[in-house]
Amino acid sequence: MSGLAARKHQPLQVAVCGTGSWGTAFASLLADNGAMVRMWGKFADEVAEIRQHHRSIRYLPDLELPETVSATTDPFEALEGADIAVLAMPAQTLRANLLEWGSGLSGSVVVTSLIKGIELGTTKRMSEVITEAGGVPPERVCVISGPNLATEIARREKAATVVASGWPETAEKVAEACATPYFRPYTSADVIGCEVGGSVKNVIALAVGMAEGMGMGTNSKAAIMTRGLAEMQALGAALGADPDTVNGLAGVGDLVTTCMSPLSRNQSFGRKLGTGRSVQEVVADTQQTAEGVKSCGPIMELARHHGVTMPIVELVVSVVQDGRAPADIRSELLTDGHTWTT
Repeated sequence: MSGLAARKHQPLQVAVCGTGSWGTAFASLLADNGAMVRMWGKFADEVAEIRQHHRSIRYLPDLELPETVSATTDPFEALEGADIAVLAMPAQTLRANLLEWGSGLSGSVVVTSLIKGIELGTTKRMSEVITEAGGVPPERVCVISGPNLATEIARREKAATVVASGWPETAEKVAEACATPYFRPYTSADVIGCEVGGSVKNVIALAVGMAEGMGMGTNSKAAIMTRGLAEMQALGAALGADPDTVNGLAGVGDLVTTCMSPLSRNQSFGRKLGTGRSVQEVVADTQQTAEGVKSCGPIMELARHHGVTMPIVELVVSVVQDGRAPADIRSELLTDGHTWTT
């Protein structure tokens, strides 16, 4: 019998901070595993949908949330008595949120990040922001990363992920909470590898999406992905990641999924850029955050600081931040002047 089953009369209390697609899908699978879930959302209309209709009509209209999922606009209400707090907001808003209500992350609550990005200005990973801005000790911090498209998980299609913490008991607690017949978590001690993989793959997916939007073939996209993996591996090594992490679910697995699926926000964003639309135009009609757009700059800054060459990431930065047209970088995506190795 699992630990959660043994606690039948005292179900796990989980706060999910963020009512976007991934936060909502994750809240559903937690509830499927017996947890009582309270979601916090910034926008009253999204919270009202969940409370009144048990649905996120904007993000996952086909997902009927279990009755054990509730929602509130009060973060302290969501966090009160929580055993686990799951953070599922955009990377660039995490610090501001934690400075506002991070005092609610007290006691023994385990703080778990679903966020795949690097912070602008500081080049910090999300676990570092949680520790710094939220005042949460590292032994209570956990990250989740893997090939986890929210729409598929909301349909309860089988998937796997990596739950990472430097403290095994922390990773195991979170893994047990989210393990369902359709969602299999693997524990790891490599927080750095998971966060590097989850962040860099979004930027590579922007490049692959641009290639697709420009009509480039499967061979070209596979080559960009392979080069992107090499860049991910190089940055991970420089930061102290375990190579096995980058070569596993949280690296290669997530890279393949994000680069190739039309459900991927970053791939879709890049594809629209590749058809000739401007960054501003794509942002205007994109409902959800494509983390690679904001994280590509900090990733490049981090790479330069550590002497790591990342030509694909650099090209994405030149489009997203410097205004180059994807058509101008088309040839450079595969002939960047650097020697490629396998």
